[in-house]
Amino acid sequence: MDFPNINPVIFSVGSLAVSWYSLSYIVGILLGWYYANKLILLYPIGISKQHTEDFISWAIIAIIIGGRLGHVLFYDPEKYLSNPIEILKTYEGGMSFHGGIFGVGVAAYLYCKKNQIRFLSFSDVLAIVAPIGLFLGRIANFINAELYGRQTNVPWAVIFPHSDGFPRHPSQLYEALLEGLFLFCIMLYFTYKSKFLQNPGRMSGIFLIFYGSFRVLVEFFREPDVKIGFIFKYFTLGQILCIPMILLGTYLLNHSTKNTIKNGDRRKNKINN
Repeated sequence: MDFPNINPVIFSVGSLAVSWYSLSYIVGILLGWYYANKLILLYPIGISKQHTEDFISWAIIAIIIGGRLGHVLFYDPEKYLSNPIEILKTYEGGMSFHGGIFGVGVAAYLYCKKNQIRFLSFSDVLAIVAPIGLFLGRIANFINAELYGRQTNVPWAVIFPHSDGFPRHPSQLYEALLEGLFLFCIMLYFTYKSKFLQNPGRMSGIFLIFYGSFRVLVEFFREPDVKIGFIFKYFTLGQILCIPMILLGTYLLNHSTKNTIKNGDRRKNKINN
């Protein structure tokens, strides 16, 4: 099928342009903030509405700087270092999720340290709301006709503009469904059914493991970066960058489980004594 005729720019006034890509970040942050406030009301984990409100500005700056620098350093350093002004053109797309999550992680750690908040509890809340932004961001990638998939003959293949004219996997939509909608449902299940928000670090671990796994899977359908290509003939840079995420997620999940067992043993000892 042909690519739908969607203008990446919603409207423009002079040199100021508002794009779907920028809007996806704004709406994602606002919806994430709203949902985070609902969570901290249900689960008293030492985080207040004032904390989530104050962190919004930190998150916005961290996402923009981390996501952009991640894209610059990982995917096209020669282009941006030879023409640094291009780094500022975020409205044209080009944000690395791995860079963005690293930036938010650093910002969250510094914010928690400043405000004496338990970092793993705060990161758990961020992990639960993150799929909202991921879903909207991947939809924006599709509208921008960027990060498309490999050639295919499946019935839902799309011919993207500025490509070679061959039908390709709409891998942005695959990621929107897996890393956004499906991952959000998984986080909801563990949050409300198993009440994992009461175990610091566990939701963060689950998010990192599932996101990393989904991203590795989708990368097999996604066209690798032109300038980087395949690594070791079969793998993409996105898959390589997901390995540390999965390992860290496994560590956090294991660490949280051990702490839960220790706390349970302590309660039993108190009761027996």
